Amino acid sequence: MSCRKSRPPSVAEKSLSLEEQQAKINDVRRMLGTKADKIPALCSDTAIIRYLRARNWNTKKATKMLDESLKWRLKYKPENIRWEDIAQEAETGKIYRADYHDKFGRVVLILRPGFQNTKSTELQIKYLVYCMENAIMHLNPEKDQMVWLIDFQGWTMSSISMKVTRETANVLQNHYPERLGLAILYNPPKVFESFWVLVKPFLEPKTYKKVRFAYSDDIQSQKIMEALFDMDKLESVFGGKNTAGFNYEAYAKRMREDDAKKSDIMNSGSSLPIIQSSVASQSHESELLASEQQSDSLGSDPCSEASDECELSSVDETASKVESIDSKTPVPTLTCNDVPNIEAAEPKEVH
Repeated sequence: MSCRKSRPPSVAEKSLSLEEQQAKINDVRRMLGTKADKIPALCSDTAIIRYLRARNWNTKKATKMLDESLKWRLKYKPENIRWEDIAQEAETGKIYRADYHDKFGRVVLILRPGFQNTKSTELQIKYLVYCMENAIMHLNPEKDQMVWLIDFQGWTMSSISMKVTRETANVLQNHYPERLGLAILYNPPKVFESFWVLVKPFLEPKTYKKVRFAYSDDIQSQKIMEALFDMDKLESVFGGKNTAGFNYEAYAKRMREDDAKKSDIMNSGSSLPIIQSSVASQSHESELLASEQQSDSLGSDPCSEASDECELSSVDETASKVESIDSKTPVPTLTCNDVPNIEAAEPKEVH
């Protein structure tokens, strides 16, 4: 029996035709004026629409957000960060791009906050930006969002830096909008509930509602991990069969190779894929508009607007007991009635 908990899509996404969406894209570009010429790839249709979606299709808010990103990129120059600039930050494998995608073709970024090895906020953020740019460079042409797998082994409250947390939220939400499809927090300790209460005010609802909690001792969590990932490739710490673990030397080689490719692209005068959104073919547009109206698609926000709790959902209609932490109560066990069943893959972006 289907136990689908649905939420109506936002008015803008439900009612806007492709022509109306294009008109909003044009409005944003018009309001930006000559600023759009400074980084053309960031002001492409596919890039602008990410900012529109992040601001619920409000053109003024999206324009302001994109304008701030333009200023940030021109000043910070994230495309110029190279492995040698952040190699020390990477030594423990606290953040790294997995060498596999999920079953929906999304890039997987591994985060291990318990493996923090430095004190510099500036370098920690620089390494995060490097990892995001590298992950975006490897996005599937039709999947411009990624999955984060967050491993809590070794994590304690002493691992926390609120300064880094605030700056991380600022960079990811304001300069990489709509890049996160799903964040799975795996085996967070009980004490993390207190930290989650502190973190949530820094996060926009669209962001924290993409967070899911999973546990190795929960059968339904494991079923969902199996629905999302190839278990032969998934690391054993997340319940997979891959016991190889993080290899710094091998990862450094991969990153240097990616840096060389990035430099070749820049030297050729072509637009960097790390700046551009992935571009799907125009033939998918009609399918896209229909899929956007599905509120419970994997990687989107399946939760009620009135609730702070979200569920990790399975595409093969398995039930889940994976939920974000409520600020006042322990994580409850979900029943079938609490869990949406996913009948379609995540929606594609409008192009």
